[in-house]
Amino acid sequence: MRNHLRTFMLLAALTAVFIGVGYMIGGPAGMAIAFLLAAGMNLFSYWNADKIVLRMYGAQPVEADDGRPLVRSFVADVHELADGAGLPRPKVYVIANDQPNAFATGRDPDHAAVAATIGLLQMLDRREVRAVMAHELAHVRNRDTLTMTVTATIAGAISALANMAFFFGGDRDRPMGMIGTVALAILAPIAAALVQMAISRSREYEADRGGAEISGDAQALAAALQKIESYARGVPNHTAERNPATSHMFIINPLSGQGADNLFSTHPATHNRVAALMEIAGGGSPASSRRALRRTTAVPITGRPRGPWG
Repeated sequence: MRNHLRTFMLLAALTAVFIGVGYMIGGPAGMAIAFLLAAGMNLFSYWNADKIVLRMYGAQPVEADDGRPLVRSFVADVHELADGAGLPRPKVYVIANDQPNAFATGRDPDHAAVAATIGLLQMLDRREVRAVMAHELAHVRNRDTLTMTVTATIAGAISALANMAFFFGGDRDRPMGMIGTVALAILAPIAAALVQMAISRSREYEADRGGAEISGDAQALAAALQKIESYARGVPNHTAERNPATSHMFIINPLSGQGADNLFSTHPATHNRVAALMEIAGGGSPASSRRALRRTTAVPITGRPRGPWG
C-alpha cells in the first residue's frame, strides 16, 4: 500500500510539472499539442511494446511440452504460479543470453508475456527461478506496464514542451522571460526523468513484495536477486547495452550494478530490496530478518554460465 501511495504521489508530481511547464513555455495550446503527440507515440508503444521488445531480444516462445526438461519445468512453474495468483497464464519465452535476468511485458494480464534468459535457468536453482517469475507475475498483476506507459506519456510530453521552447523561444511576455524559459526547458526534462525513475524503483519494491506473496518464498527471491546481480556484473547483455531504454524492464539492471538507491537509477539497490524481503520473511521482526538473511544462499559470483541448457 505504501508503494502504491508513493507511485500515486509521484504521478501527481509529474502531472504538476507537466501543467506548469506547459503554461510557462507553450501556453494552453502548446501544452495540448505536446500532450497529444506524446500520448499518440506512447499509445502505439503500449499496444506494440511487447512484440517489439521480445523481437529485439530474440525471445523464443516455449510450451509445456518442450523436449528440454529444464525448459519444461520452467514453463510448468510459470503456469502453476499464475494459476495460484488467479492470473491468466502468460506466454512464456526464453532468451538466448548468458546473463541471468528476466522481465514481463504486455499491456494487461490477458496479453502478458514473461521471459527469462538461458543464464537465469542455468545459474539459479528451481526454487529461485520460481521466485523470480513470481516477481514478474506481480508486475503483471499490478499492471505496471500501464503505470509506466502513463508515466512515459507525461514525461515525453514534458520533453516535447522543452523542445518547443528551444525551437520557438517560449512566450517572452511571461514573468520568467527568455532566460527563465530556457532554464525551465533544460531542467524540466531532468526533473521528469528523475520522477520517472523514482516510479520505476517504487514498482520494483512492490513487485518484490507481490512476488514473495505469489511464491510464498521471500528468501528465495532475496537469494535470486543477489545471485543475478553478482553474475550480471561479469556477463554482459549486449542487446541491453545497445538499447538502454529497456533496462528498467528487467528484474535487475542489465547494464551495471548499482550500489545505492540513487536518483538516476531505474532499480533500487539490491541490498535494500533484500533487506525488505528479509523483513517479510522474518515476519517484520529485525532479529528474525537477520536470521533469515544469514540463511540466504547468495554469494559474490562472477563468470559465465555452466552446465548444459536442456
